[in-house]
Amino acid sequence: MATLFNRSNETNPRQLKKYSRITKEINALEATYENMTDDELREMTDTFRERLQKGEKIEKIIPDAFAVVREASKRVLGMRHFDVQLIGGLVLAEGNIAEMPTGEGKTLVASLPSYTRALEGKGVHVITVNDYLAKRDFEQIGQIHTFLGLTVGLNLPLMQAHEKQEAYKADITYGVGTEFGFDYLRDNMAITNAYKVQRPYHYAIIDEVDSVLIDEAKTPLIVAGKTKVSAHLHQVASLVASRFKEGVDYDFDEETKATSLTDTGIEKVERAFDVDNLYELEHQVLYHYVIMGVRARVMFQRDVDYIVKDNKVMLVDMFTGRTMEGRTLSDGLHQAIEAKEKVEITEENRAQAQITIQNYFRMYPLMSGMTGTAKTQEKEFREVYGMDVIQVPTNKPRIREDMPDRVFVTTEQKYEAVADEVAKRHATGQPVLVGTTSILQSEAVSEYLRKRNLDFQLLNAKSVEQEVNLISEAGQRGQITVATNMAGRGTDITLGEGVDALGGLHVIGTEKHESRRIDNQLRGRSGRQGDPGSTQFILSLEDEMFRRFAKEDVEKFKKKMTVSDNNEVTGKDMHELTERTQRIVEGSHFSMREYNLKLDDIINDQRKIVYDLRNRVLDGKENFSILKTMIADAVEFIIEDTLPEDLDIQPQHIGSIEKSLSRFLKTKVSIPAETTKRKRINDAIQPAIDDLLERIESFSTHTRVNRTIPAVMKTFIDQMWVKHLESMTHLKEGIGLRSYQQEDPMRIYAREGLELFGGNFQRMRYSIASELIGFIDLLEKEAKEEQE
Repeated sequence: MATLFNRSNETNPRQLKKYSRITKEINALEATYENMTDDELREMTDTFRERLQKGEKIEKIIPDAFAVVREASKRVLGMRHFDVQLIGGLVLAEGNIAEMPTGEGKTLVASLPSYTRALEGKGVHVITVNDYLAKRDFEQIGQIHTFLGLTVGLNLPLMQAHEKQEAYKADITYGVGTEFGFDYLRDNMAITNAYKVQRPYHYAIIDEVDSVLIDEAKTPLIVAGKTKVSAHLHQVASLVASRFKEGVDYDFDEETKATSLTDTGIEKVERAFDVDNLYELEHQVLYHYVIMGVRARVMFQRDVDYIVKDNKVMLVDMFTGRTMEGRTLSDGLHQAIEAKEKVEITEENRAQAQITIQNYFRMYPLMSGMTGTAKTQEKEFREVYGMDVIQVPTNKPRIREDMPDRVFVTTEQKYEAVADEVAKRHATGQPVLVGTTSILQSEAVSEYLRKRNLDFQLLNAKSVEQEVNLISEAGQRGQITVATNMAGRGTDITLGEGVDALGGLHVIGTEKHESRRIDNQLRGRSGRQGDPGSTQFILSLEDEMFRRFAKEDVEKFKKKMTVSDNNEVTGKDMHELTERTQRIVEGSHFSMREYNLKLDDIINDQRKIVYDLRNRVLDGKENFSILKTMIADAVEFIIEDTLPEDLDIQPQHIGSIEKSLSRFLKTKVSIPAETTKRKRINDAIQPAIDDLLERIESFSTHTRVNRTIPAVMKTFIDQMWVKHLESMTHLKEGIGLRSYQQEDPMRIYAREGLELFGGNFQRMRYSIASELIGFIDLLEKEAKEEQE
């Protein structure tokens, strides 16, 4: 084992020493479990559970549990865990991230901690990046767990509630991260507890953890309801936006994608729509439509960010190049793109519930992950999720050759060089995988290959199953595959016969991604499990990353750069420019995610209060108590709203309070006119409140009341929350415009968001109390009429 650990110098040797010691313990147990019958091996599951129930720490049973899983895997799948896979499993069991290169068998690694943690009886969620991989792992690795007597579930989109409930009841549940998040939101919109599907969170293992927790974390999970939009206004706003010029009518920062109207642009909008001041509250909706029209034109490019298919705008996942079925942009941006493309304008999504990926996954008491590339984002993993990245040694030494980047002046020269390199490698029979960053780029590369009469496979927004099959064949002799950088993630490329003698799979990257991790993932397609292979990036100074994030640096660089006869840029300065630019981009994206998380943290505190109240209502055990508290708060609200802050209490104030409280409590309230003290007002109204509470209590066993109270409370809570989310979105849009106040926008958002929530929450409680007092008053009148 000592030589094994010498291959990794990035991870703390002390950690590896600990894992090495436990791995030796597991290996020493192998013979014991090999001699057991299937039934005896299966009985170990009950033995472990009993030990845990008696209070034994899970750390104590890990060596035996891992040894049992390894033996079960040998019998069921014919696959024996390597020592490095045991190490990966130990990393996961502790709640950290195991960084393991492509081809090291991460799927089998997850079988170890998922079994061990499932013994605690609280459920384990194994999360993958797409439905195909979730189903594959459920069917393959699930066999090990079923053999050992555990139940295994699969959670997929569009399943019925009872199917999801079964999946979540299982000891181990497989699925896609976003679907688990959506189920959480839907559970907090459920009509009754019977419709909820999830149980309390316990432990999660996330495959491709960087993709799930970082790449997808820029976009919050939103459950939306449809709301009517003004198609005509979107079309007019799009027409106005199409006539705008950058730098004259609007400013656009290509680096941050921030878009804002200039004074000239605002004047044009005011003239076009005949309004005096676009920033007035009554014109807020018009401003919103116009700015969305501008953003649709400058931020979103056809065949890069979206495609138009069957007269519909379909979003493209920038990390996979696949279309995102059923996903649309919110706040009218999707409709603005539809107006730009002159297709049918769909109904707008209005957020009914939302949460960021970060705040969803932070609800798990323990979480772990696997990926081939996480070290570059270790700081973020530690700060946001509390997980360390442990680099697990490879089973066999990596012999892949990562060749230096080649950089050309123009895009055309770059593509010519890519085609030349592909043709040269193909002539020897060596398989080549060309990685691109967008559909548009993959089609551009394809054109250059066609000119040379080269046969190739193009992976470009096809179904996942086709993608996996084509990617897995990319290592066959003479094969040329053009794909987005992330295509077929989680799929191994096996080398065809004789390919290792040709140098293995050669990977060409056509553009550096905004994250070094994605580049490393593309490289990781080659050289799996000690196979030979090679990788190289062929770039140009016109690439999007340089254009967006290093425009000035590139201009300076061009003045002193040296260029060869074939227009290739030479010298180590180019490498430094590329590295520096990527670090800047990663820092920029981290800041953006950090900013969005801080914004959501403010809503998250509010969400917890609302969801906690809603869950208490659905439980039904304390609804009368909740109603009484709401009545008391509503009375306070009425008094506070009527009394002046600093002035003395006058007779007219007493009259107003009497009138408001009599209307609210549905009974005559009398306060002595000479009352000048707040305490005396409370003393005077207390008998009326006590009388009302007694009347309410008398209905505590009334079937109709017990059915109506939670229904009314739930309706008002849900309505308030939807409106509040919309208010917070508009507040977020507006705070950027107020930076001239020399105040931190985050503080403005936090302060005003709290004021908004306080007001909305108080009004909701008042409305619930008022509605239910009216309902009980009606029942009392009905009862009197029946008696008469």
